[in-house]
Amino acid sequence: MINVDNVSLKIGKNEILKNINITFQKGLIHGLIGRNGSGKTMLMKCICEFIRPSDGSITVNGKIIGKDCDFPEHAGIIIETPGFIPYYSGYKNLKLLADLKGKITSEQIRKVMDNVGLNPDLRLSVKKYSLGMRQRLGLAQAIMENPDLLVLDEPMNGLDKDGVADMRKYLLKLKEQGKTILIASHSTEDIDILCDTVCEMDKGVLTIVR
Repeated sequence: MINVDNVSLKIGKNEILKNINITFQKGLIHGLIGRNGSGKTMLMKCICEFIRPSDGSITVNGKIIGKDCDFPEHAGIIIETPGFIPYYSGYKNLKLLADLKGKITSEQIRKVMDNVGLNPDLRLSVKKYSLGMRQRLGLAQAIMENPDLLVLDEPMNGLDKDGVADMRKYLLKLKEQGKTILIASHSTEDIDILCDTVCEMDKGVLTIVR
């Protein structure tokens, strides 16, 4: 699904990523671990073409990012804090996003919200959502159009114990459906339970753990 070939990233004099080479196979959950500032999020941003690498290339599902396509096709993404229109409800935010492509129905949006533990009929504006509710909404927007690839940066952030358990079950269910998931997490337990492969980032260098 993803092939990262000799990717380096320099911002000013800082070398953020150093000659990254890794292949993430289809249908598996791949984990990225490492301290803050290690390069995990920057690697994800390069894969999603939010930032263009200084050197090397990234291929997603057979297409070179930045050459064959501007960003990965059929991908759902959460990187850093998901952004929404604060004075609209969660459902209205998702409906506005869905209307851009017109790929899914209102009923499908409602079902996705229910799957991640949100009430689609709740009229509460997103600005009044808890951090955990925002995170659930972020996951809903990432998965609602049934993407083949999910790129998730700390998707459990802000969730309580029950929410984390629910999200793990849901991500494993998506894997059973053939989805490819790349996840960055600080939680050793999340990585152990969810991931088929694990890579560690440290000062821009990637090492395969398993």
